[in-house]
Amino acid sequence: MRKLVWVVAALVLAGCGEGKSVDAQKPKSEAVAASAVASAPQWDLEVRGETTQAVSDLSGWLIEHAFVPSVIKDSSGNTRILVGPFNSKADAEARQVELNAALVRAKKQNIESLVIERTAAQ
Repeated sequence: MRKLVWVVAALVLAGCGEGKSVDAQKPKSEAVAASAVASAPQWDLEVRGETTQAVSDLSGWLIEHAFVPSVIKDSSGNTRILVGPFNSKADAEARQVELNAALVRAKKQNIESLVIERTAAQ
């Protein structure tokens, strides 16, 4: 419950000062760097179980353990649970280690996580 309170507090504070123009103070080089980061490949963790498990159960467990999932449907109509995006493959792999450790601590079996490159459609 405390984690939820902290998440809500962080979101509220992130919204403070909304509408103020900060872009006018940024140098041009930061704007160019930001667009270069946007075009760089991004990575996700795909979380899936060998046995069929409700998407809401698995995504709820991820949220409870500080992993923010995104539930998407791919082009073939399958539902996928993704954690990310991450700016580098190394960041995604580091988060994968944390996720796998949390799965072991919770004695969750038959659930795997894969590091995948984010496609433009996602």
